[in-house]
Amino acid sequence: MTECDKAGISRRDLLRDATVAGAAAALATPAAAGARGRKRATAKRTVAVLGGGMGGLAAAHELAERGFAVTVYERKALGGKARSIPTDLPATGGRAPLPGEHGFRFFPGFYHHVPDTMRRIPFPGNADGVRGNLVSAPTAVISLVGQEDLTVPFGITSETPTAITPEDLADTLVGALKVGAQVPPHELLLFVNRLMVFMTSCDARRLGQWEDVSWIDFIKADGRSQAYRKLLGAGLTRGLVAAKEEIASSRTIGNMAEAFVLNILGRGNDGDPDRVLNAPTNEAWIDPWVAHLRTLGVEFRMGWDVRSLKVADGAIEAAGAKDGQGRKRRIDADWFVCALPCERAVKLFNHKVLAVDPGLEAVNRLVVDWMNGIQFFLKRDAPLTKGHMAYMSSPWSLTSINQAQFWRRHDLPRDFGDGTVKDILSVDISDWDAKGIRFGKPAKECSRQEIAEEVWAQIKASVNDRRGGKLRDEDLHSWYLDPAIQWSASAGSNTNEEPLLINTVGSWKDRPTARTKVRNLVLAADYVRTDIDLATMESANEAGRAATNAILEASGSTADHARMFRLYDPPELAGAKAVDAQRYAAGLPNVLDL
Repeated sequence: MTECDKAGISRRDLLRDATVAGAAAALATPAAAGARGRKRATAKRTVAVLGGGMGGLAAAHELAERGFAVTVYERKALGGKARSIPTDLPATGGRAPLPGEHGFRFFPGFYHHVPDTMRRIPFPGNADGVRGNLVSAPTAVISLVGQEDLTVPFGITSETPTAITPEDLADTLVGALKVGAQVPPHELLLFVNRLMVFMTSCDARRLGQWEDVSWIDFIKADGRSQAYRKLLGAGLTRGLVAAKEEIASSRTIGNMAEAFVLNILGRGNDGDPDRVLNAPTNEAWIDPWVAHLRTLGVEFRMGWDVRSLKVADGAIEAAGAKDGQGRKRRIDADWFVCALPCERAVKLFNHKVLAVDPGLEAVNRLVVDWMNGIQFFLKRDAPLTKGHMAYMSSPWSLTSINQAQFWRRHDLPRDFGDGTVKDILSVDISDWDAKGIRFGKPAKECSRQEIAEEVWAQIKASVNDRRGGKLRDEDLHSWYLDPAIQWSASAGSNTNEEPLLINTVGSWKDRPTARTKVRNLVLAADYVRTDIDLATMESANEAGRAATNAILEASGSTADHARMFRLYDPPELAGAKAVDAQRYAAGLPNVLDL
């Protein structure tokens, strides 16, 4: 028996246990919850979904399809961090307001939960529903000041997969990570070795060893070149998930690095390796989703701020909220789905909730950081590449995408703003603590105007050094910063209403499963333990499905469980992982861990 088997902590087993096995013991059916439950046993079972982000909408969708009466309570706007946001910039001639957003999003090929949901959302003219609004972004570019750019073509799709051998895998990694002459060859080979160590590690080692090692330590960056630390340390953490390499869990970053490598190879994908929407998010996805949920009977209470949970006899008796007019309201339901982000959910876990499920106290130890977006509206088409760009030389770890080239449903000047905007450069700011090149301050200490000027300067420094002035000041029409960022002149700093969960070293143990010990409370947000294991719309959707399955199991429903997907596990590496399981059980390192 391998250590994976003895520990009982393989990824598949762990996620299965978190969502299905034992759910009946943790959640009582309404009929078992006392007289109130028995009275409702013959009525349609009611569910209150607290929060209308990705996890909340996914849970509402799955539960409504299975006959539950669902009401979603949302304080701000449906869609959470994935929504688009109408700006207050001038719009004339009947055009729509220019669209802003919390930050651009993309749909890598290894996403399966979100595309599966999209296929079930009708959209006029699309045989596969909203899923048909995804279009391929064929390239990604890493931009380096004073150096040749690295362009990664996504030529392999899920329809043309290739077989993997260890030699093929190593060759692919070397090719994908070739960053001019910046990283010395021996260090590049070291990094490839570290990825191969991770990809041949069994699940028990990943959780038992790599979860407790920071990414910067895992790649053995101590004493290496600045390029190695910057490009292969910070580049794979800050730019991708806003995590600092000194504190990011190697298990999480390694899982994502593996997923992206397999994604580029077209292994286990749902569609092309990189996809984006063909219109603003609300138009292409969120609004049709909400409309479809209404047809399924889902009700929405907008402007409701959930403030408390009332506990009685080991269950949630009611939730307390304030509605849009500031009036106190009571929310009654048979089941409660908490789909709030961790920094808000933890405020609901009062001493009575923690008395029933003490493990929820660990949510207090989870770490959030900032990853928010700004859009630059341009007077001319200025596509920097046919996909995403990562500005590795930018202190603020910027990434961007030009959106007009993908919004095939629109002619930008015809449909938005004052008719003069022809392109939108949407930028994510991932490091808010580093000093900038224009004002010498971190983004957290810059006013909104200073943030805009600083980001613009950092991008120009990367793309204009050898591109003949791709971005010109005279082409800038306006900008729009995520309204979650709020500047206080008196404090000289910003606050952020929508931060992002960061997978820090050892944080897996502090993250709850969708099922709680409170009999009628489940969780559906991106901090819940999921197979994707990263704060994304995919993990939130997966958590929403896990919450649904926990309710189905405990309520005795005969409906099919919500479908759950797993990250692709290449069979070619199964033998190496089996060997590693034996070595890990014997206290030995991975055979490639030199």
